[in-house]
Amino acid sequence: MVARSKALAAALALFVASPALAQECGGDFTDWKSAMHSEAEAAGVGAKGLAALDQAEIDPKVLQRDRAQGVFSQTFAEFSGRMISDYRLKHGAANLKKYADVFARAEQEYGVPGPVIAAFWALETDFGAVQGDFHTLSALVTLSHDCRRPDLFRRQIVPLLTLIDRGVLPADVKGAWAGEVGQTQILPIDYLNNGVDGDGDGIVDLRNSVPDVIMTTARKIHSRGWKTGEPWLQEVRVPDQMPWEETGRTNKLSISQLNAWGVTDRDGKPLRDNGLKAAVILPMGHKGPAFIGYDNYDFYLQWNQSIVYTLTAAHLAARLAGEPPFEGRSPQEGLMGDAMKQLQQKLHDKGYDVGGIDGVLGTNTREAIRQEQIRLGLPVDGWPTPELLAKL
Repeated sequence: MVARSKALAAALALFVASPALAQECGGDFTDWKSAMHSEAEAAGVGAKGLAALDQAEIDPKVLQRDRAQGVFSQTFAEFSGRMISDYRLKHGAANLKKYADVFARAEQEYGVPGPVIAAFWALETDFGAVQGDFHTLSALVTLSHDCRRPDLFRRQIVPLLTLIDRGVLPADVKGAWAGEVGQTQILPIDYLNNGVDGDGDGIVDLRNSVPDVIMTTARKIHSRGWKTGEPWLQEVRVPDQMPWEETGRTNKLSISQLNAWGVTDRDGKPLRDNGLKAAVILPMGHKGPAFIGYDNYDFYLQWNQSIVYTLTAAHLAARLAGEPPFEGRSPQEGLMGDAMKQLQQKLHDKGYDVGGIDGVLGTNTREAIRQEQIRLGLPVDGWPTPELLAKL
């Protein structure tokens, strides 16, 4: 705690000492936008893009959405049960067939299987049907001027202005509240750097051209380190007892070791040793659904930091590739709402960085739970239970 306090004091001193840092967010909006205008102009944005920036405004609805992401407080079973709908499975299969030649080209050029692309296409916009109605530039300006997470959004503004300046996107382009546009919700940097003209018409149109969407999404995934020909996720069964402290997404183990501990495929057969390493992922504890994630699964957290979203996207891709629904098993009761916040507060008071007392079981909270489970001699699975809360 003392070390963290000293680090915070040093950071605050640097913030006060550096006027440049003070201008990164907050303050008078007109002054902030003027500085952003100068930055964009210096980066080569022309009159058309600069004129669009001049018209951008703070959007209070964007801030409301940023502060209220309660959907991620759901369990994996709840979230995936809602998101992996019959509609998405049916239309996903139909689109994989309808655009089979484009998906085949995407896999040939970028190594990304069609079901992986189609799963994002489904989850993000229902295959282009719901692309968002937020003014994209104003959304990014709002989130950049706001001081909660300006570093994530400010770097997207110049690429968006560049796209507008070149006529690739209109100045009033609309999309998601966090600045993504198109049928798979691509951020401006990826649109600019990874955009692919999939239909050969000379334009990268991620709002209306399905071939452009498929090829660009594949290129984006490939650019993040996707490994051609390797799996991403596999449902498994775990035994009643095993070294639970060895589980978790970052603990990659050999298949032979997992077999030795009694981890099997969903049908109870030994895992096929493909020469790769995989991590045991227990989204609802050691008595709930179980998966092993390979290196390609790590990419999903680059797309979205929410564990329930990434596991849902990966499982939907597996479903579109022909796998059955996962087994729910019998997870222990988990903490939700105020009880979850109470647990986070206790962990915070013990010196853990839980990423905020928000009732969301994020990566930081899961890791803090694991550390306390180790200390208390409980199965180390990162799942918040009433028993754990009572013992803290």
